[in-house]
Amino acid sequence: MRTFILSLTKPVALPALWQDIMVSIPRLICGYFMAFNFGAAKFGMPWSDSKLNLGFFEVAYWFPSDVAEFGGIFAQFPSFFAWMGAFSEAVGGLLLMLGFQTRIASLLIFCTMMVAAFCQQLQNGYWNMLPALGFGFICIYTFALGSGRLGVDYLITKKTK
Repeated sequence: MRTFILSLTKPVALPALWQDIMVSIPRLICGYFMAFNFGAAKFGMPWSDSKLNLGFFEVAYWFPSDVAEFGGIFAQFPSFFAWMGAFSEAVGGLLLMLGFQTRIASLLIFCTMMVAAFCQQLQNGYWNMLPALGFGFICIYTFALGSGRLGVDYLITKKTK
């Protein structure tokens, strides 16, 4: 089990440090926007706006009804999917920004962004899908590469060699 977790955590270190820096910039920006903008607006975090009156890990009152409008399984369990989506944005974004358990955070954010693009924004046109697809595409390469040398994952796996 330990070997599996380490293989899931260990990032790919690119040949040159400047390459790791260039690959980390979109990861940092994506994580920041997910955690401190999109996620914090619908999920209670210490940095959420106090005007939202959200308790810690509490989902905004309006979000489950928005999720239920997607239909299908989302209509059957709107509170669960709203909590998971908001969690993946707020906490997953923070993990992505820190480069900690980057692949798990990337997978959660990718799934959330695909739901946002195809269930929420598709009927509004392709242009409205672009932000969610953009965040999803960033998560594809962070899932493949991990955090690189500029993340907590690298420090953890470097110590465990």
